[in-house]
Amino acid sequence: MIKKKDIDLKQVRSVNKNVRSSVRKLKPLLKSIVGKKVDIAIRDLSFSEKRISKDIKKTISSAISNAENNYQYDIDSLFVKEAFCGKQITMKRFRARAKGRAAEIMKPYSNITIILREKVKEESKHGSKG
Repeated sequence: MIKKKDIDLKQVRSVNKNVRSSVRKLKPLLKSIVGKKVDIAIRDLSFSEKRISKDIKKTISSAISNAENNYQYDIDSLFVKEAFCGKQITMKRFRARAKGRAAEIMKPYSNITIILREKVKEESKHGSKG
């Protein structure tokens, strides 16, 4: 029987805090890379026209280097297990309008969390031939 601790040992996480974008703009990009191999996810983000894809790509690269240097994982067997974002602070600014009024401008920040996992090669259950 596999214990939960054994499963969690194969995970690597990377967090990018205070990313200057809203959660609403991040979520579709993060959903699109979940479950993909790392090199394919980076390729997809490289060809994305969204400005924020550069920050997501940087976070994935950080997670890959953590996996390689800290845990000695094989880069070719890594895939994106989870990718999610959360709200951070909101910077509040205003723009002067007519007749002494003001219009508020909200500048949201977000956190990006990416969790990578190493694919484990399953051994055949039948054993050796012969």
